[in-house]
Amino acid sequence: MANSNSKTLLGAAFLMATSAVGPGFLTQTTVFTQQLTTSFGFIILISVLIDLCVQYNIWQIITVSGKHAQDLANALFPGLGYLLAFLIVVGGLAFNIGNVAGAGLGIEAMTGIPVHIGALGSAAMAIAIFLFKEAGNAMDKFAKFLGLLMILLIVFVAFTANPPLAKAVQHTFIPEQFDAIATLTLVGGTVGGYISFAGAHRLLDSGISGQAALPQVNKSASTGILVTALIRYLLFLATLGVIITGVTVNPDNPTASVFEHAAGAWGKLMFGLMIWCAAITSVVGAAYTSISFIRSFHPWLEKYHTSLTIVFIIISTAVFLFIGKPVTVLIFVGTLNGFVLPIALAILLIVSRKSRLMGTYKHPLALQIAGWGVVFILLGMGINLI
Repeated sequence: MANSNSKTLLGAAFLMATSAVGPGFLTQTTVFTQQLTTSFGFIILISVLIDLCVQYNIWQIITVSGKHAQDLANALFPGLGYLLAFLIVVGGLAFNIGNVAGAGLGIEAMTGIPVHIGALGSAAMAIAIFLFKEAGNAMDKFAKFLGLLMILLIVFVAFTANPPLAKAVQHTFIPEQFDAIATLTLVGGTVGGYISFAGAHRLLDSGISGQAALPQVNKSASTGILVTALIRYLLFLATLGVIITGVTVNPDNPTASVFEHAAGAWGKLMFGLMIWCAAITSVVGAAYTSISFIRSFHPWLEKYHTSLTIVFIIISTAVFLFIGKPVTVLIFVGTLNGFVLPIALAILLIVSRKSRLMGTYKHPLALQIAGWGVVFILLGMGINLI
């Protein structure tokens, strides 16, 4: 039983991490490294601290209560859960259109097969995971395997690119410049929208809840953030190593340029595999988590949640095939989810103070203060950007 729980906790961490690491994540990291060079390390550091605060708050409140976020919101104020679910599902769908496109791009880079054919094949693979009788276990194994593969690929490219490591580390702690848009986008792309709930809802669906599980839940939450941060920082170093040589990165596909310049002929193949891994795991994570926000609203939705997850993937794929590549949408959606995050976090922080919802549990004061600090910081940055 303990071994099973450990696998589930690690699976939840990787589901969250691989949900975050999608095509938009790769594009954002490359673009902002071009703009901020070595100082982008500081943006990553700040975003990791914010991400940890958000993740600890959300995962603890959800797992202790034993209820999904939308049910807690509805219990706090009738109708609030429906609004939260709407925001999450719309954001998840927008992200998933980009994820499907990214999967198609990955297949094209590896094999030369047209993007739309690769997207259809990748969507079919994602759907197949949910057709397994033990879909949850299949999803966990899929996320862990491809998550580790992504780390190995990016380690190789970062090593090959030979970045100025000393200067990068120095400016990670003492930056030369700061960018609020980059910070908001990184936080939105890592724990914004549906992403921060992916692992927490997975734990609930696996039967892990209650105060006794908190030490394991916190370890799983931090693992997810640190895996995401590791991939982000390695990609930052790889991009940095390329741009300091004076190479012009292709604005239409910046991450592909980095891989090709760093690893030559093999770079395109590795980029294709990397973006496909990132995209297909995000397709699975976005679909699973988005549907987890509506399945509790009615017994029919609960009964057919697997079919709804499959329909969600089909809709995402159809929109991509009819509209085309939503490349410019990817960074915008990350920023949009940065706005959704303070709303969702504020709701759960209020829930944490309600004994009728949390029983005898006392949410740590330090986490509450830090959580409200994040809410106001993100709202402030968002308002300034508007």
